[in-house]
Amino acid sequence: MSQSHKRLSIKLVGALVAVSAVLPLSGQTTLPRRPRLVVGIVINGLDIDKVYQLREHFTPGGFNKLLDNGVTLSNVDFGSPLDDAAATAILVTGASPAVNGIAASETYNMTTRKAQPVLLDESTIGNFTDETYSPKALRVSTLSDEMRIDTSGLGMVHAISPDAITSIIMAGHAGNSACWITNQTGKWASTTYYTELPSSIQQLNHLRPLSVRLDTIKWTPTLPEGAYSDLPSHKKIYSFNHTFFGNDSERYVRYKSSAPVNTEVTTLSLDYLKLLNMGKREPMDMLELNYTLQPYTYSTQADTRVEQIDSYLRLDRDLARLFSTIENQGPGLDNTLVWIAGTPASNASIGEEGKWKIPTGEFSIERAISLLKVNLMSLYGNGDWVIGYYNNQIYLNRDLIQQRGQDLNEFRKESADFLRRMTGVTYAITIDQVVDAGKSSDSPFPPARNLDIDTAGDVLISVAPGWEIVQNANSAKNKKVERVKSSTSAVFILHPDINARTIDTPVDARVIAPTVARLLRIRSPNGARLAPIRL
Repeated sequence: MSQSHKRLSIKLVGALVAVSAVLPLSGQTTLPRRPRLVVGIVINGLDIDKVYQLREHFTPGGFNKLLDNGVTLSNVDFGSPLDDAAATAILVTGASPAVNGIAASETYNMTTRKAQPVLLDESTIGNFTDETYSPKALRVSTLSDEMRIDTSGLGMVHAISPDAITSIIMAGHAGNSACWITNQTGKWASTTYYTELPSSIQQLNHLRPLSVRLDTIKWTPTLPEGAYSDLPSHKKIYSFNHTFFGNDSERYVRYKSSAPVNTEVTTLSLDYLKLLNMGKREPMDMLELNYTLQPYTYSTQADTRVEQIDSYLRLDRDLARLFSTIENQGPGLDNTLVWIAGTPASNASIGEEGKWKIPTGEFSIERAISLLKVNLMSLYGNGDWVIGYYNNQIYLNRDLIQQRGQDLNEFRKESADFLRRMTGVTYAITIDQVVDAGKSSDSPFPPARNLDIDTAGDVLISVAPGWEIVQNANSAKNKKVERVKSSTSAVFILHPDINARTIDTPVDARVIAPTVARLLRIRSPNGARLAPIRL
């Protein structure tokens, strides 16, 4: 080849490389079409590795549709362990608990000395329930709020969840309705804060109440014996049969934690889509759903791997049914944006470490508080210095400390030092130290961003992994085994104008809301400070 030809070839290759580098960037400058329907789904306990593991058993229309046609964010980081309610709030607000006000599903009331729902609002009235909730404790706007504002209230927002707190967080301040299943009667319920509860709820409660149907619902394996992959041989032949009979006072609570409840949510959501013509009208509509894949802790067996795998298989079929209805009886998937976000898997487990000689023990909350009270009285005189304990946090009597002219910081430090010396306590740290610690990666405590300072305790403790935390010595139900887990999950985004790909690099959970908002061409929620991912 002549020198001139070589130079020409080099120039052509260089030009092609330059063009290939520019094309993806130019594609990112064009926003996808604004959808007619938005389906936002939060899946509690979603583990992307289990999704990959079970691909061969999934239908083409469920998880495989998401993996094949959507964007998969496989490593969404929530920063530190959070419950489902707090994680959901991060997803829909783009803000941390320190900003959005939702650090957990419950908060500790220092006046009543009891835990209470974070969204408790006694100024409201329940629909089909005595529960009184509203989103007033949610301090910032949500995706649903911004969508309603953008459409001048013409676009509908309806949220469906087995859980009241999660449903209301998803519906936000401006939603049309939020509904959930009550623990007491099993009815689908709502709050008078929302004024447009669909007639489907009333018909379901009157004509097909869960209290009547639940006796006939059984949770048994979807696959035949031996068909569950990646399980030891003895687990492949293990069969389970969970029922929810009427003589069980906790049957609705157990049902809401089981795989069959996802089918109930899906069936109701299909009624909403068809009866309300969601996505078939001029303004954009939003349907928000909540499913669960969290470990089933009501089994008599400590090892519930088969139940968990079966939950994924059943949810896959529910997703396929939902997508098929949108395609055939709704606006079509070409006019729909689907975003599905997981919350981190729970660390809930049944104690069996002693059987395998794994180091363990019991940490009694009552005993710890009693000993701490005695220690503080020996130093500062008689007084009810400790109010109580909740969610690994010790609450001191701040009013009494102020009345006695004592230093609150000194009380906190003394309490932390005393608790740190107790058997089974790995760390004890004051709330002031937590705030100062920032985002230390090796700290066992949540960074300040994942705490609501207004409702946080004075001292935070960390119990050793494998130890059983005993809330009440007289109740076996108030025990849990401490187990450390990462606080990550996955997100799927399905839009006809976005090419399928997988992003494995860590993504902050706070970017999900602004990313979805960008795809909807609406403002980000007012507490979202991170830039969106430009898909």
